[in-house]
Amino acid sequence: MRVTVVGAGVVGTMHAWHAVERGHQVVQIEREAEARGASLRNFGQIWVSGRAGGAELETALRARELWEDIGGRVPGLGFRANGSLTPVRGPLELAVAEAAVARDDAAARGYKLLTPGEARALNPALRGEFTAALYCERDAAVEPRTAQLALCEELSKSPLYTFLPGREVREVTGPGTVRDDHGDTHRADVVVLCTGAWLGGLVRELAGPELPVRRVRLQMMQTEPLGEPLTTSVADADSFRYYPAYASPALDALGAGQPQARTAAEHRMQLLMVQRADGSLTIGDTHEYEHPFAFDTLEDPYDHLVGVVESLLGRPLPRIRRRWAGVYAQCTDPSRVVHRQLVRDGVWLVTGPGGRGMTCSPAVAETTADALGW
Repeated sequence: MRVTVVGAGVVGTMHAWHAVERGHQVVQIEREAEARGASLRNFGQIWVSGRAGGAELETALRARELWEDIGGRVPGLGFRANGSLTPVRGPLELAVAEAAVARDDAAARGYKLLTPGEARALNPALRGEFTAALYCERDAAVEPRTAQLALCEELSKSPLYTFLPGREVREVTGPGTVRDDHGDTHRADVVVLCTGAWLGGLVRELAGPELPVRRVRLQMMQTEPLGEPLTTSVADADSFRYYPAYASPALDALGAGQPQARTAAEHRMQLLMVQRADGSLTIGDTHEYEHPFAFDTLEDPYDHLVGVVESLLGRPLPRIRRRWAGVYAQCTDPSRVVHRQLVRDGVWLVTGPGGRGMTCSPAVAETTADALGW
């Protein structure tokens, strides 16, 4: 079978990976010189802990298995099974963590409620004061700025794989056939459009204006090296308000009795923090849903995140060396992991994983491959 994959972000590259693994001829087309979107502008978290029970959690757990397998074969991914800790303060936040540990699927996630001493034994960098910490053993991480490059480099070792950067697909000219802006036509048995947050142009023409996907903007930052290991990923209790796994009467009580800080509420914030291979910290994030998005980044969210992180670490943060904004595509129905649509004969659109893209992409691509009989 011949497969054309449009888009070299993590979703597209995982589709190319599964197709090559199954012995198919793959051409991957990317409009930039390399992926530049949300696949690089994220935490690199394989985030099982907050996923909704049922299909979403099953997808995340399967993806976690696939990430570990691929990471063993591609060291440049920087895969590490580091787990995560979410420190909580006070009885209301503690009650949400206790409700999470009582879930029927808590064991599958690797949930455990730790005392401050147990949490610091696992992650000694957490010297701040907190009541307890929710541990998720199944969480993991990769290096987002280099993961796509490493996957592409590994794929390029196969004679079945061709990467064509700097080309934008402009037209579907027939079943399984697309034309790029160089005037070249690419014929295949199936085309998979994995165009990320690019939802206009050809995507709008093929899928129509009622595509059930929206764009979301976020802000993040990266520090200089911390100077010590941060052995787990770290979240704060605001993440309880954002991720569906924590929905419970205890969360309702938290919302009623302990509102978010003003800046966090205005920018729909949570703390997520991961240490990079060079010792620096990736820290975020915000969520902006209303269009048109701002073209600049705002300082108040960064100031808020610095305060939260320093209170957990019990020390000043290293100097911030990078700040950035990113945009991802998210299904408007939060119960859907991804939007998969046949838009023309032999042409599929796969988009809308939202903040689940890095986590779930290997399993999303595997599902596509199975459904299309690759």
